[in-house]
Amino acid sequence: MTRVLIADDQTLLRGSLRLLLDSQPDLTAVGEAADGCEAVELAARELPDVVLMDIRMPELDGLEATRRIVEAHEDVRVLVLTTFDLDEYVYGALRAGASGFLLKDTPPADLVAAIRVIACGEALLAPGVTRRLIEQFARMPELGRRPTTGLTAITDREREVLELVGRGLSNQEIADRLVVSLATVKTHVGRLLAKLAARDRAQLVIVAYESGLIVPG
Repeated sequence: MTRVLIADDQTLLRGSLRLLLDSQPDLTAVGEAADGCEAVELAARELPDVVLMDIRMPELDGLEATRRIVEAHEDVRVLVLTTFDLDEYVYGALRAGASGFLLKDTPPADLVAAIRVIACGEALLAPGVTRRLIEQFARMPELGRRPTTGLTAITDREREVLELVGRGLSNQEIADRLVVSLATVKTHVGRLLAKLAARDRAQLVIVAYESGLIVPG
């Protein structure tokens, strides 16, 4: 059973999300937080598998709440839900340690699927998020000018895989591009996570850009 904490300042939305979660045989809501501070406290008490986190909340915003939760609880994953798809929130959420980013107009079935993906340790970005992330780095080129010396521990093939992950390709798309098996790609991704001390795929995207491996534009 996947345990989910809901953090949103809208009472009606929290109630709707709880009903959606509790209607699923493998998901259950373990608490509701109306602000970021409460989200941090409930995460510490309940240790959920996934936190559904709003961005704009009183007392403490969702980005800082995400950062505190991720730093304190390694196994808790955060899926950011927001009505805002502005670049600053996408990048901020990923840098804070979120494993996923979806808009609140995401269909319920897709949200449920996203929670299951996040709970399994994968990362998930809303359609178009990778493109906007690339555009953000293009406007802030200093983020992509750090030397790639931090990637010296990875092999040439792992470097190729990391670049394709950074460009938003799925494992299957990477396998097709490199003409290797899906299992091989998964192995490479697993090794990248270990070598680069990344929590999940979302952090690999950040590493690919901040290391300068991918140059925007």
